[in-house]
Amino acid sequence: MLLWILVSVCAIAAAQQRSSSYSGEYGGGGGKPFSQSGNQLDGPITALRIRTNRVYITGIQVRYGTTWSEYRGGSSGDLEEIFLHPGEHISQVNGKYTHYVRQLVFFSNKERVFTFGKDIGISFNASPLFPDTFLRYISGSSDSVIDAIGFHWDYPSSNCVHCNK
Repeated sequence: MLLWILVSVCAIAAAQQRSSSYSGEYGGGGGKPFSQSGNQLDGPITALRIRTNRVYITGIQVRYGTTWSEYRGGSSGDLEEIFLHPGEHISQVNGKYTHYVRQLVFFSNKERVFTFGKDIGISFNASPLFPDTFLRYISGSSDSVIDAIGFHWDYPSSNCVHCNK
């Protein structure tokens, strides 16, 4: 009986740990590495700022809860900003890359699509491995452009007022 309880507890713990996944890294090997893993403690992703020039994604900034992350990338190109609705999360990211990130297409669980950059290069499709998990934070490398990007997926934060899961 004790063995059965121990096995059951371990199985539940293992199942709970299987919610996070990673997609990437898409792009080249240059730039300085960055990770926004600590930013997810500020809350779920609520907005994105993406800078693009005529060829590349040159910069990115993500708002977690009400706090903006550090801006990553260069200053050339046009800056676009999108805001997610309450309860809206990023459920998939497609894009294109060569030596640098050229396009990012964000899909939300509310069936909205946000496209940035040029449709040129090698395609990627980043999505979570587990149901009901969403984009929690990004990582990658950057210099004057976004050299590479990766996507980290998990359940929405349990202490999230904004989520309305």
